[in-house]
Amino acid sequence: MTSVVERLSGGSPVFSVEFFPPRDAADETVLWRAIRELEALDPAFVSITYGAGGSSRDRTIRTTGRVVQETTLVPMAHLTAVDHSVAELRNVIGWYAAVGVRNILAVRGDPPGDPNGEWVPHPDGLTYAEELVRLCRELGDFCVGVSAFPYGHPRSADLDEDTRYLVRKLRAGADFAIAQLFLDVDDFLRLRDRVRAVGCDTPLLPGLMPLTTPRTLAKTVELSGAPLPPAVARRLEPLAGDAAAFREAGVDLVTEMGERLLAEGVPALHFYTFNRSKATREVVGRLGLVPARA
Repeated sequence: MTSVVERLSGGSPVFSVEFFPPRDAADETVLWRAIRELEALDPAFVSITYGAGGSSRDRTIRTTGRVVQETTLVPMAHLTAVDHSVAELRNVIGWYAAVGVRNILAVRGDPPGDPNGEWVPHPDGLTYAEELVRLCRELGDFCVGVSAFPYGHPRSADLDEDTRYLVRKLRAGADFAIAQLFLDVDDFLRLRDRVRAVGCDTPLLPGLMPLTTPRTLAKTVELSGAPLPPAVARRLEPLAGDAAAFREAGVDLVTEMGERLLAEGVPALHFYTFNRSKATREVVGRLGLVPARA
């Protein structure tokens, strides 16, 4: 099993993709079609999400185990501290190790039901992501990632405070961080600059979502936690009634973002896929991130 850091250190930029565990048999068919289509492109790793409050824990473990056993892909499983005691977290980490997972994304997670609700730690659990990073480190030879927020976490008072919390997570033992969605490359680069300014050079990966429909644009804006940039609005909103034109312009825009990020020296681009592969395959192909044999 290869670690994420090993996959990022090859000298050439790479890409990774994120999936969420299937809710039913139909979802599973869609997911595995996307996995097989992307497998041929040799992504650096594939990420499997973990629902709020552990709502998809068993499906995440099962899906990640199948990726280990049935594909050539490098999986990274998610882990959250929401509604879990330390004993339960130890158990989940042990399950990951047992199915052959070496890479974990350790996030505190959002309160179930209301992502913006008040955080209430489990009485026998953890309060901060940095504690979860340390727990993963204590329990095995894991490569551990954390999340980063170009616009600051919703519960951070300002960007300086948010940067301090991110650096604490990184220095607790994280090997890399993946940024939440953004639509202005400068916002990601400023995040990277803030982290570097305090002497931390841990790899920071930008997160992108191909903008194929007005719905994906709205979801990207929602997940970013920032307003829609005026330049993006001027480019895409007039096309909302023309599905083909919107998709073409949206894929062009994300490709241009990827080009600039690669020019700025990022080691990898992380794509949120909605368990679909076509648009991601188009973008990585345009960016030259697809191996010749694919």
